[in-house]
Amino acid sequence: MRKQFFNWMYFYLIVYLIFLYLPLFLLPIFAFNDSVIIAFPIKGFTMKWFTMLPSQDAMISAATNTIIIAVCTSILSTLLGMCAARAWSRYSFPGKSGIIGFIMVPLVLPEIIVAVSLLVVLINLGVSLNLWTIILGHVLICTPFCTAILTSAFLNLDKNLEEASLDLGESKFSTFRLVTLPLVYPGIIASLIIAFMISMDEFIIAFFLTGTEPTLPVYLYSLLRFPQKLPIVMSLGTILLGLSLILVSTAEYFRRRGVAKSGINDFGGTL
Repeated sequence: MRKQFFNWMYFYLIVYLIFLYLPLFLLPIFAFNDSVIIAFPIKGFTMKWFTMLPSQDAMISAATNTIIIAVCTSILSTLLGMCAARAWSRYSFPGKSGIIGFIMVPLVLPEIIVAVSLLVVLINLGVSLNLWTIILGHVLICTPFCTAILTSAFLNLDKNLEEASLDLGESKFSTFRLVTLPLVYPGIIASLIIAFMISMDEFIIAFFLTGTEPTLPVYLYSLLRFPQKLPIVMSLGTILLGLSLILVSTAEYFRRRGVAKSGINDFGGTL
């Protein structure tokens, strides 16, 4: 009976992995296909769709906007997440659970609700839509992720090290700078990378809050209306897929370094 159960579990796992990753395998296949028609059989191998990317001025502009937004979002979200994580892990104050729960609310809210709500508020305030309005929305949804990552890093930090530094005459700021930050920096790097990835890939909030400067996901969505542009979409998607894998691997590397420094058991998972 137990063997049969595990057989079904393995079968379910294989089906799940195929369903999840098959589209990712098809993406680079059609990106190198020498045809504008996205269908089998493959006509031939070509790199021309990739060589056409640098000549797409609109794409370069959208990529620049995306990088600016992602960098600003990752820095601001990590700073806010660090403050929340520090308060969560080290201090007790009235309403602590409620405040932390309120910070985590965007994790469970549909992005369409967040996007529409922000749009209505910004329009009523007379704020023009630009890159900073997108950054505002992205910081809102990235801060809970950064808070969760950094809270784990702060909780794994030995309090005795900070107390020893204070006993030796260091100020609270010096203790934080010289003792705390070096020990939690793997978590900070992981937080920056995760926030960067979320912002770079996010579409719904960017679609609602963008003005005349679209991000890369919004630009890709606009190309789907033109069948002859689909190979360019596939090639750009392949590049983004490769970049995402590199960023995830980097975040996992720093997470493992943080776990090794803290001396706790590693149960896996970037978050």
